[in-house]
Amino acid sequence: MSLAAALRTATAYAFATARRGFGKRRPCDKLAAGLLIGTLCALGASSNAVAASPLNVRIGFVSPLSGEYADYGRDLENGVQLALDEANAQNLKIGEQTAHFELVPIDDRSDPRLGVQAAATLANQGVNAVVGHFNSGSAIPASRIYESAGIPMISPAATNPVITSQGFANTFMVIANDAQNAGVAGAWAVDVMKAKRVAIIDDRTAFGQGEADVFERAVREHGGNVVAREFAESIASDFGPQLARIKAADADLLYFGGLAHQGAALVKQMKARSMNAQFVGGGGVANTDFTHDAGAAAEGAMAWEYGRPLAQLPDGPRFEQAYKSRFGANVLAYAPFGYDAAWAAIHAMVNAKSAQPEVYRSALKALAFDGVTGRIAFEPDGSLKNGASTLWQVKKGVWVPVTTRGG
Repeated sequence: MSLAAALRTATAYAFATARRGFGKRRPCDKLAAGLLIGTLCALGASSNAVAASPLNVRIGFVSPLSGEYADYGRDLENGVQLALDEANAQNLKIGEQTAHFELVPIDDRSDPRLGVQAAATLANQGVNAVVGHFNSGSAIPASRIYESAGIPMISPAATNPVITSQGFANTFMVIANDAQNAGVAGAWAVDVMKAKRVAIIDDRTAFGQGEADVFERAVREHGGNVVAREFAESIASDFGPQLARIKAADADLLYFGGLAHQGAALVKQMKARSMNAQFVGGGGVANTDFTHDAGAAAEGAMAWEYGRPLAQLPDGPRFEQAYKSRFGANVLAYAPFGYDAAWAAIHAMVNAKSAQPEVYRSALKALAFDGVTGRIAFEPDGSLKNGASTLWQVKKGVWVPVTTRGG
């Protein structure tokens, strides 16, 4: 499939996805339409991506850098930038030449249509690799563009299993997918927490709905009873109708598929209604945004997050200190995965002695190294081998690790 054809297919998917609410932002109709028209015109002029020089290695990056989820996007971008800074300081060689790694960031505001536009832009620019996207609703259609262009996309945060189940040669994950993380959460809810009546709410994004679907399936497979399945759009702040039905169903555990800000609003409203159900979040919840927004209502909340606690990993404390020294802030959530995604591309290029995707792709597939988040190696479909998940709980206002599975 040509790049132009892939763009048409991915754009159609992205528009349909946005209408279903699979993006993490409200549709940016006018901006998206204008950008897509511009890209199609550019593709009409030239469908050949210009390869970057092996000396100047350009790493594309797509994430929300403005809007509601900009804090996650900036956190990810900082992790990638730190990896490139360190690689440049080491004067790494690709073949006989010293490589200079340059970040090429694009803001997609977590909108699937803008994500497709960003992918087409990076493909036309001929970047050597892409670290992204943040949300699955953007990553799924964008992956079709990268596949057509032959550019590896390494996901540091988008976790829907569809991303790597499409049979593409250029999609990779350095983070556990939802089948691993939410599947563990569902089994734990029944087998260990002994939940008898489980309720589920998701935010209707490809990420939140995807992990909620996996969680529900795991609960049922382990003999659990799902008494309510609700949803709210990713921009919603009032969960009154959903919580009324869940309270009436007498649920003893509520799983939420979505991100921290909405999760915080949810637990505050649960407390206001004197609900006793145990709150359990999926990925993107166990961070300081949640505890800040939820306040006292956060106490006792649980969430399953991707990976192991940084403090328990050999290189974790060094990474946290390096990150804080470089950016003047603490790690929020996914920066370590962005860092490992960038290093995966770097290691593959160095090992293959080439920055050209068609040359280093096989080295990326065969890669195995100890990253800051743990062992990085890929299954044949590009998903992370033996991805880890950690259960966290808020105690005295701070997220504390409870147990880790896998990894």
